[in-house]
Amino acid sequence: MTVAGSSAPPAVSPEAHAAAVNDLIGKYRALPPGARVRLGKKSSNLFRFGAGAAADTTRLDTSALTGVLGVDAESRTAEVQGMTTYEDLVSATLARGMMPLVVPQLKTITLGGAVTGLGIESTSFHHGLPHESVLEMDILTPGGEIVTATPNGEHADLFQGFPNSYGTLGYALRLKIELQPVAPYVRLEHRRVASSDLASVITELCDPDAAGGPDFVDGTVFTPGEQYLTVGRFIDDPGPGPSDYTGQQIFYRSIRERTVDHLTAHDYIWRWDTDWFWCSRAFGVQHPLVRRVWPRRYRRSDVYRKIVAFDRRIGFSSRAHRLTRTPQEEPVIQDVEIPVERLAEFLDAFHTDVGITPVWLCPLRLRGKQRWPLYPMEPGELYVNVGFWSTVPEVPGRPDAHNRRVEELVADLGGHKSLYSTVHYDEGEFWKHYNGPAYRALKRRYDPHGRLPDLYSKVTGSGRA
Repeated sequence: MTVAGSSAPPAVSPEAHAAAVNDLIGKYRALPPGARVRLGKKSSNLFRFGAGAAADTTRLDTSALTGVLGVDAESRTAEVQGMTTYEDLVSATLARGMMPLVVPQLKTITLGGAVTGLGIESTSFHHGLPHESVLEMDILTPGGEIVTATPNGEHADLFQGFPNSYGTLGYALRLKIELQPVAPYVRLEHRRVASSDLASVITELCDPDAAGGPDFVDGTVFTPGEQYLTVGRFIDDPGPGPSDYTGQQIFYRSIRERTVDHLTAHDYIWRWDTDWFWCSRAFGVQHPLVRRVWPRRYRRSDVYRKIVAFDRRIGFSSRAHRLTRTPQEEPVIQDVEIPVERLAEFLDAFHTDVGITPVWLCPLRLRGKQRWPLYPMEPGELYVNVGFWSTVPEVPGRPDAHNRRVEELVADLGGHKSLYSTVHYDEGEFWKHYNGPAYRALKRRYDPHGRLPDLYSKVTGSGRA
């Protein structure tokens, strides 16, 4: 079965993959000891603009490691090169009637990036995080060797410690992952839920023992008193026809306007990318007149991020605030995992102390009993990812006050914070939250000469990136 909207890119041959790997290894090994290095990728979904690479950093070309090696419908697996975007991966799998177990929201997130970092989506209450559906990985270690890491093999410690290491323990060049079958369409129900009932309804919807449960669950908080849970199920027949939110209509607005909706599986997977959730409004893209002239091919998250990166680089917004004598803005762009029973406490404090809306909610439960040492969530426990991406006026003399408040809340409520954006913990706090002893043991084994930066240095910009 081929799903509407999918078109499989050509598969990469084993010979071409081997040649690309050998070329990358050769270039890496040719660098002198102590040389700064990072992977050269066309796009990034990180929001640590202040922690960019130094001018003397060598970028390794990874353009030959961006394809799908094969999709096996019988075993429901795919072999994928590490720098392959989910956009290309999803095209290849939908063409065979399947999808990865978890597809992060944005098209240009790479599979290797989602595994060495973190990814999440509306299947995560059932399938956990992207790294939990990885069966094996070929990793280029800091020492320039290729090792195959599996859950129970010689390099099981690296397999378990790779998630949340953000490229400081090596780079995934090939991954074998599990897939799931899909139906052509997804039926959505947008349910308005009272604040007092939010955690209990999420818990009920995400009950792993309930028969006939949903395929997808996420939520949107528009104001402190208005929140919706969106429940999705695969279906074969959409009735009168699916909606299209890649044109003039905007998906997140439909949550308030419709009780029931239908999308193709392809459009459901990428429902958030067209308007970067709701963040495209900052560029005027949601205004009807602007939207008509803004080319559809440029209504994408990577385009919007490039605009933000350009603004950060030239400082236009900052200068505009100085000229107009308005407060500088503090970017608060974070995703955090909060135990479901503490969700109400987090949202109450967040609305009072930070005040960003809308806010995204995504339930999450680790898929099995496996522990992942660098992001030590409790197996079996239901968390809710809370995502918020905007700016707020700076507190005079405390430019990071709101981000620090978020970090305090997360720690107080027994949660965890993703590291794709700014980090404000001091070094002692950081290693307390991200298992310093386990990380140092991995560094000793796989990077004894410190060829790559450590995790704290990389995510805070306090060392070479």
